Amino acid sequence: MTSFVRHLAAPSPGWTISADVIVVGSGIAGLTAALELRTKVDRVLVVTKGVLSSGSTVWAQGGIAAALDPEDTPEEHLEDTLVAGAGLCSPEAVRALVTEGPDRVRDLVARGAHFDMGPDGGITLSREGGHHRDRIAHAGGDATGAEISRALVAQLEAVRNDPGIEVIEHAMVVDLLTAAPDADGRPGPVCGVTLHIIGEGSRDGVGAALAKSVIMATGGIGQVFRSSTNPASSTGDGLASALRAGAAVADIEFVQFHPTVLWQGAGARGQQPLISEAVRGEGAYLLNGAGERFMVARHEMAELAPRDVVSKGIVAMMEEEGSENVFLDCRHLGTRYLKDRFPTIWERLAERGIDMAHDLIPVAPAQHYHSGGILTDLRGRTTQQGLYAIGEAACTGVHGANRLASNSLLEGLVFGARAAADAASTVSDGTVTQREPVDRPGPSALVPATMRPQIQSLAHRGAGPVRDGAGLARAGERLAAIRGRFHHEGALAGQPQIAEWETSNVLACASALVAAAHAREETRGGHLRTDFPEPDDARWKVRLATHLDPDGDLQVLRAPLQI
Repeated sequence: MTSFVRHLAAPSPGWTISADVIVVGSGIAGLTAALELRTKVDRVLVVTKGVLSSGSTVWAQGGIAAALDPEDTPEEHLEDTLVAGAGLCSPEAVRALVTEGPDRVRDLVARGAHFDMGPDGGITLSREGGHHRDRIAHAGGDATGAEISRALVAQLEAVRNDPGIEVIEHAMVVDLLTAAPDADGRPGPVCGVTLHIIGEGSRDGVGAALAKSVIMATGGIGQVFRSSTNPASSTGDGLASALRAGAAVADIEFVQFHPTVLWQGAGARGQQPLISEAVRGEGAYLLNGAGERFMVARHEMAELAPRDVVSKGIVAMMEEEGSENVFLDCRHLGTRYLKDRFPTIWERLAERGIDMAHDLIPVAPAQHYHSGGILTDLRGRTTQQGLYAIGEAACTGVHGANRLASNSLLEGLVFGARAAADAASTVSDGTVTQREPVDRPGPSALVPATMRPQIQSLAHRGAGPVRDGAGLARAGERLAAIRGRFHHEGALAGQPQIAEWETSNVLACASALVAAAHAREETRGGHLRTDFPEPDDARWKVRLATHLDPDGDLQVLRAPLQI
């Protein structure tokens, strides 16, 4: 095995700042944590790769799930989540999610988020795949994420002049800073970040931000794949930097491929338009090339089955037909209804010459959500002291092998608040103090940005919607060869810059994902192995945790479902 590196090649920091807690990311999880921390610690630093409103949350077309209806209960929400998670959820993490969720949604309303309301003045609730109750709250029809992002960003903008909080936009975290290693050579506690700022004046280029704790809320790994619904900034920075700093990641083999992403041809790359699950929730059908509804015979919930079931059904149908896509049919729902209920989707399709009230919509699965991430406990603490993880960057145990629709925004709310409370508590009681960072030993890496398409193709072919041992082995060998070529001193091709750092992170994430997927010899949730087509509870009802040993070699170990 070709070893992983412990840090990326970068210039020495030219400036230093400090805070009690650093929050990296500005989606629902990061913004919630930052707002909670602002009144609990003396100084919070928020770092985001783009502008505050550029997190993945803004792209969420679906809704946010919570037991808000008097007829619904957290226990029913818990049961639906456990079923979707295919036996690998942490029941205690799910219980925290569903019991605290309704109050966190109400807090969101108090912070200015405007959800779609019914004639009675209550939040309108709908149903999505895997849910047996109407419990999905929407805003602006299919613009829920955009509205939540707007409300939280507005709250943060209102306190920009507060000396206790600082926001740095257009800043990429290059690496986590760690203190002196332990006796076994493992990196010490996390004590800050190095970041590169695209700006002018004293704080451009690479600098060091020191803190007692760091909360990673960097989103997903979508750009590891050839096509994804994730924004271009989702290059797995949080997961890769946490691995380099000594933290464990878990459930990374479970990648959710959204069933209905607009098919734009085999050459389509980057962020692809999503056709929200809510469209099927409102009655749209999936049709094969013959115009037949094929999901009815595959699952009792038909088009509203859990996403992994629908994605597998679509892939199987495409294989049967030898086609590259299936079709979504919502013509029977009518022009007025579709334009009012799904204005964003209507607009995006119209831009591409598709009238969703009169045309069939070509769709196929594409990478959408990562159910795994940096391994945490119920407070957001990772296996590395001083480091927290929340949102899609984290593996809290909520999603197990497959995320239930619309649970992701809720997870960001609930665990963002939980991590902030714990981080603030450890600062105030003196449990954590500012450590002095030291250089981690070993070579630096810098993978040329020109390698990214090749890495993405390897990840897609080996660890896409349908996998097998031979394909995963080939992908693993090719990725190891790329690491071997660039992961040693003297192999720096070009100048350290964002495109190269991102590509290095994409390579690390792809390598770890393929290794975990190869290790899990079964089919479960978002992990489909054609050579092991059935789940195997006797051997694999277990969480796989992945970390780097002191030599930089990747270790895939069995871990309990709750840490």
